[in-house]
This record gives sequence, C-alpha cells and structure tokens, in this order.
Amino acid sequence: MEDEGAEPGGNGGGGGGRPLGALCCRELRLLEFPDRYVVRSADPDAPDHAFSVGRSDGLIEPLFEDSISLTPKVSTIYGVVGIIKLPAGTYVLLITSREEVGSCLGFSIFHVTSMRFLSCNGSLKHSKSQEKRDEAYFMSLLRTLESTPGLYYSYERDLTLNLQRTCNLTEERMHKPLWKQADPRFVWNHNLMEDLIENKLDAFTIPVIQGNILKFVVVLHKRKMPKNTHSICLLFLFLWMSFQCIFSYVNSNVTSCFHDQWIKLSVCTVHLKRFTCQNYIDLKKVQSSSRYRTRMWRRGANLEGSTANFIETEQILEFEGYRSSFIQIRGSIPLLWEQIVDLSYKPRLNIINHDETPKVVERHFRDLIQRYGETVAVDLTDKEGDEGRLSDAFAAEMEKLPYVRYVRFDFHNACGKGIFDNLQLLYDQIKENVENQGYLLINTDGEILIQQNGIVRVNCIDCLDRTNVTQSYVARKLLNLLLQQVGAFSSNECISMYTDIYEKFKNLWAEHGDEISLEYAGTHALKGDLVRYGKQTVSGIIKDGISALTRYYLNNFQDGIRQDALDLISGRYTVSRSRPPFQLNRFESSSALLFVNHTLSLIFMQYLPVASALIVGGLTMTTLTLNQGGNSTHVVSSVLLAGLSAGVVPLVKANWKQFCSRPRLCGLL
Repeated sequence: MEDEGAEPGGNGGGGGGRPLGALCCRELRLLEFPDRYVVRSADPDAPDHAFSVGRSDGLIEPLFEDSISLTPKVSTIYGVVGIIKLPAGTYVLLITSREEVGSCLGFSIFHVTSMRFLSCNGSLKHSKSQEKRDEAYFMSLLRTLESTPGLYYSYERDLTLNLQRTCNLTEERMHKPLWKQADPRFVWNHNLMEDLIENKLDAFTIPVIQGNILKFVVVLHKRKMPKNTHSICLLFLFLWMSFQCIFSYVNSNVTSCFHDQWIKLSVCTVHLKRFTCQNYIDLKKVQSSSRYRTRMWRRGANLEGSTANFIETEQILEFEGYRSSFIQIRGSIPLLWEQIVDLSYKPRLNIINHDETPKVVERHFRDLIQRYGETVAVDLTDKEGDEGRLSDAFAAEMEKLPYVRYVRFDFHNACGKGIFDNLQLLYDQIKENVENQGYLLINTDGEILIQQNGIVRVNCIDCLDRTNVTQSYVARKLLNLLLQQVGAFSSNECISMYTDIYEKFKNLWAEHGDEISLEYAGTHALKGDLVRYGKQTVSGIIKDGISALTRYYLNNFQDGIRQDALDLISGRYTVSRSRPPFQLNRFESSSALLFVNHTLSLIFMQYLPVASALIVGGLTMTTLTLNQGGNSTHVVSSVLLAGLSAGVVPLVKANWKQFCSRPRLCGLL
C-alpha cells in the first residue's frame, strides 16, 4: 500500500498528524446524572473538551473544569450528530456504535451502525394532553431518524467536496474547524449542528453524510501489447449525497489484497508481474439538501429555483499517478409542478400557474452556470400525454434562456425496444459540448492540467431510471477519452473491448442507479438491465414490475410520514410553541377537519386490507362463478359479488385523502 496522504494538487495532509483546525473528538464518554447529561472527550489528542445538557430544560453549557462529585452512569459514544428542539423538549442524537470502513487521504472513515436520541423533555409531564399527542408524533419521527441507514463521517476530513473543488481549497480553509470546511448543502445533519456551533463546540461538530460504499475491483491486463502493458483497476463507485447521501457498498474481489479496502480518494496499489499500478474509478453522488424529498411529495422546483432530486455525480479516475474527475448533474424539471398521489397508478401531472415561473427557471440555471460553467440541459421526457405537456412548458421557458442549450430527446420513443445503443443519437447531438467542457486532469506532479468548465444536466420525470441509463452512457464515453489521454488505451480502443472491465463498469452504474432510487422512491431502479446488458431481459421486466408495484404502495401509504421526518430534520419545518404544529394544506381547510382527517386516516388504513380483499376477492369470485355455469343461483351470486366490488372501488377512490399517507408538517412548495 502506497502513502495515501498526498493531497490532490500536491497539498499534503494525509497519513501524518491530524490537522489541528479540523480536530474532532474521536471517542467520547457519556455521563448520565439525575439532572443532566455530560459528554466528555476521551480522545488523547483532545482531552479537555466537554459540555452538558440539562435533562429538564435542554440547556447546553460548555464545561471547562472537572467539577463532577457524583458517580454517574458512564458509557462510550463516538460522536454527537446534533441537537433538535421540539415544543416540549430538546433531543440530542448520539452515535453509539460505528465501524471503520477505510480511509480518505489517509484519514479514517466510519460507518454509523447505531444511534440514540437523549430525551431532555422533563417539562413534557406538565404539558396538556394535545401537546403530549403532538410530541408523541414528533418523537415517532425521531425514532425513524434513529434507524437511518448508511451514515458516514470522518473526524478529520471533509467529505462533501468534489475533487476539483478540493484541489482549489486554500490553506486557510484547510485549518478551519471541520464544519466550516464542509459544503453545507451536502451535510445530512446541517440543521442539527446549529446548537453545537452556537455554543462553539467545534470539537463535537461532525458533518455526517448518508450513503453506502460501492466497491469493485477489476483488473485488465493487455497481454498483446508487451511494450505498453497497462493494468487498470476500477475501484469504487462512491455515491455521495447531502441529505440522504448514498454510498453503496459491493465487493468484487479479484485478489485478496483488495478485500474491504475503501473508497473515494484512497490509493490502491496492485502488483501485476513487474508492473505497479495505482488506479481507480470513483463515482461520487452528491444530493442537494435544498429540497429534501420523497418521490411524489417533492416535484419540480421551489420558488428559489432549487429542484427535487438534484444530484451531482462525479466519476474519478486515477491511473499511474494521474487523477481525473468528470461531473454530471440531474434534477427534476425546474418548473412549479406536482403529482399528488390519489391511489391511481400514475397520478396526473399538474403544472402550477405562477407569475414567478420564468424567474424560477432562470434562478435555477443561473446558479448552475455560476457553479459549473456552460450548461447543457437534456430533457428525456415523452413528447405525448402529461409528460409531453410538462416537457412543452419546459421547452417554452428554455427558449427564454439563450445562454443554456436545451436538448429534447424522447427516451421511450428512441429506446422503446430496450436498445441502449440508440442513446448514440443523443450523444451525437451533445458530443461537441461534452468534449469542449472537458474534465479535471491532474498530472503525477500534482499540477492541474485541465479543469472541467461546463456541465450536462439530465432529467426525466423522476430523474431515476431513464436519467441513470443516459448518464452511464455519457460517463462511458468520457471514460474512454480519459483512458486514451493518460495512455491506458490507444486512440482506437475503448472499455467495451475488454469484457471484464466493461461488465464491472456497467454494474457500478446500475448499482449507482439502484441506490439513488432506493433513497428517493424506495425501490431499485427500473431499466437496470439497459445499463447492465444493453437490453431488457425477461427477469429484468419481472423485477421492474415488482419494483413498480412497491413504489405504488410506498408512494401512497408510507411517504407522507417519511416526508415529515425529512422536513423536520432539514429545518424546513420550524418548531414553534406559538402556533399549531401541523400545517393546513389544500386538502384540509380547518383545524377541526385536520383532526378528523388524521383520525379517519388511521381508521381507513386499518381497513385498507379489508377493502383490497373485497375488491380482488369479489372480482375473482365473480369470474369463477360465471365460469361454473349459468343457473340462476350462480347468476345472482355473481351479480352480488360484482356489485360489492364495484361499490368498494368508488368508496376507496372517493376517500383517497384518508387512505393515502401525506405530509402534515409542510406544504408542497
């Protein structure tokens, strides 16, 4: 294993001592007293840090002297994720167990394996019954957050920046506290850290990212070129997002030396015969936290121009000391639109007429240009139906922005038979833009030779399935260019000529799509076969059908509560004692109706299986009865069963507001 401490661009900082400005306590002790909790550092590099939280009032106080006289209950914890204040109390989220999964530039990366909320709500016992019920709902959301999967963090290293931004960091910023180095848009616990920051508890303020780690190792040996023998190691698909950042983890060990080796910017040394290779590909997905979301309850853009499911994906290649990065982005169509669940399989799309719409679109693309440079917007939606109306509205707004190139490509029409390679038609249209925008390339001396000066923004409706297929295609084209430029390939070679490396590359992107989809829609991505095999298979069609049905269930009966949890942790919902905790939306016109609807929703959800059984069972029995013959008894039975089914269907449809799970804390925009 080579030294992993070299900073991209030549800056040191790995493997050696810990940067003092970025110091966070690596191990802590939780002391539980009758009147307060005390969190004290057990890190030998930072032994004098401590703070307390009052158990009755949630008061936070830094501690500078050891004045403990009682003998408390003591346990070991590994970090403070943050603090959230609810109407009846304060709650502190702690990391109670962790697993070291690897290193980033020589600094350890940890996976959160369990968390716990400390309740500082002594005043709750004096609250009114309605306040207790409200607090109970909030606490159920906190319990959901306790079991959040895939959270990762480092005590010493910022994990939120892409490689190009990392290379351009100033020395001054590198020595600031870790939370000041991090990009707040991409920090899962950004809102939860505010009280720690306000009390100057920098040593306890750890930016956390949600995700999983995807790791693949593939070795390509070109035996037919003895003078130019190269070994290419494609390592890691590192997916990264902000609120629910995803790092998916899959091992495909070619040799034992790669087992459980980690991610992102760490360097893996592979010895093949007499050739030493330090290479990997790293895909980093970063999700903006401006529109924390579930699939149906956050569509389009808000008035500030931030879109739902906005994700930055970075593909990093390291080859023989060279580092390169290529970035793509995806995000919901930046109009004001919605698709409210109503128990139908595909709810109608509704474009919201608003005077601010042109400004919303302009704000969105101005921000992209400021951050990434020249922008090409690729719209993959259908040209017909509801999608066609939305796409037409998008195209009309884009005509007002001459500084952004808009490319409309009907994915379903072009690739309707599952022919992945038809995406070449799209790539031919944007090839010049993609290649002119370039990519980041750093040589073996740490010098930046090229920087990426533009971006391709891809969208469909969900920005999941079609988008991932398209981005994987563009990523493959750019990977070929990179490998040619660094000398891994000749000018007429590409990764599709080498089955092993190509299959692993496609699997990485398929896993990438699955992880994004799991976070946003709750299921694996559809059309994964197009990425893995270039066409759809029978097993893939069956899998897509199961995923589609699962999405339907989650969208209609689970995502409302999940959206509330996201709005609470993100700070989008502001807790206040001076107003009712649950907001009215257009489905509810009064507080009395809100209470009735909530009660009815619980009742209807209990009887949903019964209603479903009546519908399905009634139709089934009707069919069987009619098939048995035509006597009068059978005819009467079939009519009754059919009538029962027909009566239940409109009842369920008419009461979709009670059947469907919908957010209660915030409105749609």
